[in-house]
Amino acid sequence: MQDTTQNTIAHVAPDTAVIVGRWQLFHKGHQTLLNAALASAERVIVVIGSAFRSRDVRNPFNWQERQAMIQATLSPEAAGRVQFLPVRDYFDDDRWNAALRDGVQQRTGGQGHVTLVGYKKDHTSYYLDHFPTWGWQSVQQEFDIDATSLRNVFFEGTDPDARLEVLRPFVSTEVLAYQQAWARLPVYAKRVVEHSTVVQYRKKWTADVYLTADAVLVANRHVLLVRRGGDVGFGQWALPGGFVDKGERFYTAALRELHEETGFKTLDSTMRQALKASQVFDHPLRSPRGRLITHAFHFDLGNVRLPEIQGADDAQEAKWVALGDLAQLEDQLFEDHAAILDRFVGVYS
Repeated sequence: MQDTTQNTIAHVAPDTAVIVGRWQLFHKGHQTLLNAALASAERVIVVIGSAFRSRDVRNPFNWQERQAMIQATLSPEAAGRVQFLPVRDYFDDDRWNAALRDGVQQRTGGQGHVTLVGYKKDHTSYYLDHFPTWGWQSVQQEFDIDATSLRNVFFEGTDPDARLEVLRPFVSTEVLAYQQAWARLPVYAKRVVEHSTVVQYRKKWTADVYLTADAVLVANRHVLLVRRGGDVGFGQWALPGGFVDKGERFYTAALRELHEETGFKTLDSTMRQALKASQVFDHPLRSPRGRLITHAFHFDLGNVRLPEIQGADDAQEAKWVALGDLAQLEDQLFEDHAAILDRFVGVYS
């Protein structure tokens, strides 16, 4: 008698390996991590940190460029198994952890086993302990490579081709070719100038901590921003602000910088009535120039006609920007100013 019973095969959700990094720039040590993830799971999610932010000497490549570098190293088979998850810098561990977990959840549908694959090199790897419900796989590094040192090579010296030759032993041929092409773009020349400026800045300003103050001034659902001059963050949009003078209070410094950079000034009583909140922003990596701690003050003048302003001092331009337009400016906002604005008026969706 013929057996008509139909055998069914249950669908088994694929296991997922997650690797996390900024990948600035993607080197052979990073490839070791990616290869370990590919060997351990059917699906790999590459988390690209510091996404959506403006370029600086620590983050010269945007997240799409970093994704392109990584994709260039993948075989067709591996490329079909790798997904990318850009995650912004919230400068808030809880929000960052949640964004990463939610992103992985969306890409896996909550199915299958998730393993975090990583290498705990020092205290900066503390975030790897924030996902206790996931599995953990430690990877032994094959190469003693530091991304900061490689960036220093890439942006120092006078001959771009010589710099690339120094990088050759530490990056794949595909990444080297990408860097060679990228070094011909105007954005590379800007990063070279900025890198040199920051190096000189750190030699001159050697204190452990510097104090600054920033003003988040809102009027009629617009916020006042300035376009930066100078070589650090040139052309990027920023909050009016600057260093606190000796003997000066943060609040006074914020109003002084607001006036110097935008020409805006009104009665002290008006500003005190408009003050809605203030907060200290002290993340150690908020500025590549050094350890800068800022106290930001949020003022709201209400539904008034936008005051006349004009860029001055070290600001090329001052401009009232609609709050609804801030999200599209995120990658043009200086250092952590997107996070500061998000805290007071909202930027991130």
